[in-house]
Amino acid sequence: MAMTTSSRPIYLDCASTTPIHPRVLQAMEPHLREEWGNPSNLYPLGRRAANALEEARGRVARALGSHDDEVVFTSGGSESDNWALKGVALGRPGTRHLVTTAIEHSAVLGAARDLQEHFGVEVSYVPADERGLVDPATVAAAIRPDTCLVSVMLANNEIGTIQPIAEIARLARARGVLMHTDAVQAAGLLDLDVDRLGVDLLSLSAHKFYGPKGVGVLYVRRDTSLLPLIHGGDQEGRRRAGTQNVAGIVGCGAALELVAQHRTTTSARLSGLRDRLIEAVEGTVPGALLNGDRRRRLPNNANFCFGDVQGETVLLELEMEQIYASSGSACHAGSQDPSHVLLAIGRSPELAHTALRLTLGAPTTDTDVDRVIELLPRVVERIRAGDRAR
Repeated sequence: MAMTTSSRPIYLDCASTTPIHPRVLQAMEPHLREEWGNPSNLYPLGRRAANALEEARGRVARALGSHDDEVVFTSGGSESDNWALKGVALGRPGTRHLVTTAIEHSAVLGAARDLQEHFGVEVSYVPADERGLVDPATVAAAIRPDTCLVSVMLANNEIGTIQPIAEIARLARARGVLMHTDAVQAAGLLDLDVDRLGVDLLSLSAHKFYGPKGVGVLYVRRDTSLLPLIHGGDQEGRRRAGTQNVAGIVGCGAALELVAQHRTTTSARLSGLRDRLIEAVEGTVPGALLNGDRRRRLPNNANFCFGDVQGETVLLELEMEQIYASSGSACHAGSQDPSHVLLAIGRSPELAHTALRLTLGAPTTDTDVDRVIELLPRVVERIRAGDRAR
């Protein structure tokens, strides 16, 4: 599913967001122009909008291996994560405990803290090892008789480590506990079949897989009790009130269908580029330390610490060369705090501040990777030489 770009800048921050694919934009355009009806209306303009919405729901369901009525559209991954945790925890009297991990996205951790502080829900935070892997047995051991939900992300947004979700879900289900996974980083790269994963709830965000911003998905398995977060209307099967973003939902369905069709070839291509990038950086940048599991890793993720070079400084130097990357999660861009993920896998605060995340995607070419391999060692050495001279 390669995409070409007309400009020369090299974009290596696809974990943050991705460009809308031309075919996705083409699918959306009629619903931004002539087909602008409200899908709740019964006259033809509304019915056509409703039909487009349901067709998109079907596309998402097929990509997930689910039933259409198990797909609910949201405003994005953060809402889906919040809804999964709060909707389960607050909708099940007598179950006042949930289990998650120390390396989750801030949307999950923020929802968990809110449940703790304002609703008295107890939360167990399972650790990860130095590779960012969570032990299924440790998750199972944290489950209590009053546990309502286990939430473990499918793949980490910073370091790319892929979790053994199917095994964790099997252990949770054996104890009668619901399983949620934040799969926001996994779409188009990993298998999202909800039955093979064994999950009851799964979160997605369209702008991570070449769809529009402001639209996401929460998969909710049939017969899963989930308290709505937004009240006031009968939309989305009476589960989420509010007029649907038809154009965005159409784009979400088209994008997920597209990346699912090309997942095998895309993952293989990006894995090759990723491995070449990792090998080159480790071989040419003294002190480069790979973050995350070397084998159980997203095909597009390379995350390093450089020891004595601030990650933000490296980013600024790369930007001058028209190479755009990040130091971690876009949700905390500009924060002076070290990454909670890197701290959780044992990196010191000082080392965590040196992180550089390079995430590849459809626009990434061999030439792009060659350019980074050529420039990154020079950038790091230039910064180190400047520091030594002071």
